[in-house]
Amino acid sequence: MTMKQEVLDIIREQIRKLKTIENGFYAQRFADIDPDAIRTQEDFENLPFTDKGNLRDAYPLGLAAVPEEEIVRIHSSSGTTGTPVIIPYTRKDVDDWAEMFKRCYEIAGITPKDRVHITPGYGLWTAGIGFQAGAERLGAMVIPMGPGNTDKQIRFMQDMGSTVLCATSSYALLLAEEIEKRGVINKLKLKKGVIGSERWGEKMRKRIAGELGVSLYDIYGLTEIYGPGIGISCDADKGMHVFDDFLYFEVIDPKTGKNVPDGEIGELVITTLRKEGAPLIRYRTHDLTRILTGECPCGCKYPRIEAILGRTDDMVKVKGVNIFPGQIDELLHEVEGVSSEYQVMIDHFDGKDRITLFFETEMPAEERKALGTAVQAHFKARIGVTVVPKPVSIGELPRSEKKSQRIFDNRY
Repeated sequence: MTMKQEVLDIIREQIRKLKTIENGFYAQRFADIDPDAIRTQEDFENLPFTDKGNLRDAYPLGLAAVPEEEIVRIHSSSGTTGTPVIIPYTRKDVDDWAEMFKRCYEIAGITPKDRVHITPGYGLWTAGIGFQAGAERLGAMVIPMGPGNTDKQIRFMQDMGSTVLCATSSYALLLAEEIEKRGVINKLKLKKGVIGSERWGEKMRKRIAGELGVSLYDIYGLTEIYGPGIGISCDADKGMHVFDDFLYFEVIDPKTGKNVPDGEIGELVITTLRKEGAPLIRYRTHDLTRILTGECPCGCKYPRIEAILGRTDDMVKVKGVNIFPGQIDELLHEVEGVSSEYQVMIDHFDGKDRITLFFETEMPAEERKALGTAVQAHFKARIGVTVVPKPVSIGELPRSEKKSQRIFDNRY
């Protein structure tokens, strides 16, 4: 993505300001950097990256770039293990986030007449409160359910006439299956689903859309960079629109750290342009995507990135081969008779790695051996590793109200 001169000016001024914070995370990080020397995109791309480890080292409020009295809220990322990452927000940060989220709803065709049913969690996690703030900014009615209690979720969908479902893909699937079991789909008014928090494959998308009778939209974000709502897919389903007036996006080779040309897959790196509470320069998200070129058929002028393909830290290496969840999603999508849900177990026996691939299917028991053989052959052809296929019935694999873990590496 080509960097505009005004973006360079903003970043240069931001670094100049951050260097003045005494004894702060930023003063140390930019101690040897002269803001006035950042004149070109190449100069910017020579700046150091920031990663989650740096943010953990700043616990609890070392990331604050404003006086404490200007901090109105904190959030913590859902995936953090060990020392938490704490992100402080100013009033302006909260307002800016709500504005971006409002844009997401508008790109998805959601209006003030809609009733937005929110199932992601509230609290330190950014999800629930972000979905709510954006809907309120839009002027839509919010139904702030939070996760769990599926009976109550379905009752409120019926009684409140929810038209938009906000959920993780895992919980959306769980709800879709329960709604189908109960035969109440005709009592619902759902039209759209805004799905985020985890990568999901095409088969899962089709199941959720088909069983709920809705149009689905991928929403993107991460706590370190506001939260969900910094990008969303549109009706053209040609990637996700992102808001380049608030954020600057790069895609790099995760091994070399060098920028890759637009259109090539790599790791997404984000720089905040307006954030006050915890500005970040060149933050490595570990999300794999690519910058899409050209105008979107939907007519929206915001630039686009590909829907997230996976994460660099989701990769597992088996028998010398790198395997990503996205690859498994794609190859299972290509095998007739395989449903969307799967789990991978990686174990080490007798000096050898073994991959067991559980997947759901509606096929009768007598046909599953042949289906397993087909999956095994396709996995070997596409990824180059032999798996032990384990077909199971629909619903046998666990469902989750949050994110589903699909790959379990038991070797360590």
